[in-house]
Amino acid sequence: MLSYLQFYEDYFGPLRLFQFISIRAIGAGVTALIFGFYLGPKVIHFLRAFGARQAFRDKDEVGELADLHQAKEKTPTMGGLLICLTVVFSVILWAEPNVYVVAALSTYLILTFVGFADDYLKISRKNSKGLAGRYKLVGQLFATGVALFILLGPLSELLTGADGNAVGSAQKMKELWVPFLKEVLVENMPVILCFLFFLITLTGSSNAINLTDGLDGLAIGCTVTVALTYAIMAYASGNFLISDYLKVSWIPGSGELTVVCSALLGGSLSFLWFNAHPAEVFMGDTGSLAIGGLVGIVALMIHQPLTLIIVGGIFVMEAGSVILQVASFKTRGKRIFRMSPIHHHFELKGWKETKVVIRFWILSLLFALLGLATLKLR
Repeated sequence: MLSYLQFYEDYFGPLRLFQFISIRAIGAGVTALIFGFYLGPKVIHFLRAFGARQAFRDKDEVGELADLHQAKEKTPTMGGLLICLTVVFSVILWAEPNVYVVAALSTYLILTFVGFADDYLKISRKNSKGLAGRYKLVGQLFATGVALFILLGPLSELLTGADGNAVGSAQKMKELWVPFLKEVLVENMPVILCFLFFLITLTGSSNAINLTDGLDGLAIGCTVTVALTYAIMAYASGNFLISDYLKVSWIPGSGELTVVCSALLGGSLSFLWFNAHPAEVFMGDTGSLAIGGLVGIVALMIHQPLTLIIVGGIFVMEAGSVILQVASFKTRGKRIFRMSPIHHHFELKGWKETKVVIRFWILSLLFALLGLATLKLR
């Protein structure tokens, strides 16, 4: 919205600054941060009044972990609504409404609704069983379909940026790029393979962040490093000179995703203020599923989905620990970890919650730096 002010620079010279993505990205991040600080207490008060208390698994199911987390029973959930409000408001205010921004927000809002439905069922039933897995998958399928329709369908030629030029995305979205390679690996994926690749990435990302959200500040703190990393990558992808120098895919118009990632960064930092131990609010599936989907679709649109395995290393560790635990128990009848996801394993080994979280944050930062290194190692 504010990007259109650049057309009035003849009346007031400084308005030309709104044409620069870097300026608008900073504006989006600061806006989300301040808006989050303002809305936070109000949203938390509303959730408490609504009775949106976190539903925990029974002691028979989780054993000692139930005692460790007993004090959290009265903490409200659905805090993902706070992140959603700050991110969407900031993006609408600062970004140019091109095809990539619309696809990102559409995916984010659809998965926010899916996560909200899951949290609402847990609250109303007063147990940890929310939306059935198949219905979550239907929501993720729908989000994938909507995103691809926007990116590959007629809307890709109708949605324009502030410069009035259509952003053609159909051909670009069918390309497959791999970290460490200078050239595109696959130039024109069939639509069905493109859909499957998008679906796997979106579901994998959203479910992985959902599994990570088990300790105060853990998932949202790791989201901060991922959002910052993809803001840098999106900026490089949308800038011809930088993308040519780094030998990464140049995608005209994708630089606007820098504004989206910056808004997510600001919104995550403001939420972390209230989610830090001892948490005043949990994001719930309303936040984790949606954030995972947003990160996944951004990674796909700038041709960095495989790099997400490195950048989001903590999320991969968490999801991988669950997969290994289930596979080991079903095939050998034995567990690898005391409990999965792996952050609970360290809790049960005697690590304080804050120690687990801070050490995972450190690892998340290291993974982010490794991910950024792939831009140059080509």
